[in-house]
Amino acid sequence: MTDKIKKTEAEWKAELDSETFSIARAGGTERAFANRYYETKTPGTYRCACCKTELFHSSTKYDSGSGWPSFYAPKQSDHVAEKEDLSHGMRRTEVLCSKCDAHLGHVFNDGPQPTGLRYCINSASLDLEEE
Repeated sequence: MTDKIKKTEAEWKAELDSETFSIARAGGTERAFANRYYETKTPGTYRCACCKTELFHSSTKYDSGSGWPSFYAPKQSDHVAEKEDLSHGMRRTEVLCSKCDAHLGHVFNDGPQPTGLRYCINSASLDLEEE
C-alpha cells in the first residue's frame, strides 16, 4: 500500500477517543466478550478506525469463541501488515493497518478454511461501514 499516513502522537490523540488511541496507537487490547463488534452480524466492510482503510469484510467474519471479532482473511492482503510480537512472554504475529500502522490485533494459525487463519481484531481499531 502506498501513501503511508504519518502523524505525531499528539495529532492522533486529538483525533481519536481515548480507547481507540490506547488500542490502535499504543498497542493495547480491549476486554474479551465485552467489545463493540464481537457479536455483530451486520453485513458490511470493517475499516481502520484511524485512517478508514478497508480491512475486513463481514463475509469473512466468524465466531471463534475468542471474545474478539475474528476474520479468516483481510479484504485485501496489502491493506494489513504483520510484525513479530514477543510481548507478554509469547511469540505472536501482530496485525497492523498497512496505511497508518494502527495496531489491530493478532493473527493465529487456528482458523477455519479456506485460509486456516484467525485474525483476532480489537473492535476499537475498527469502524463498520454497513452495506
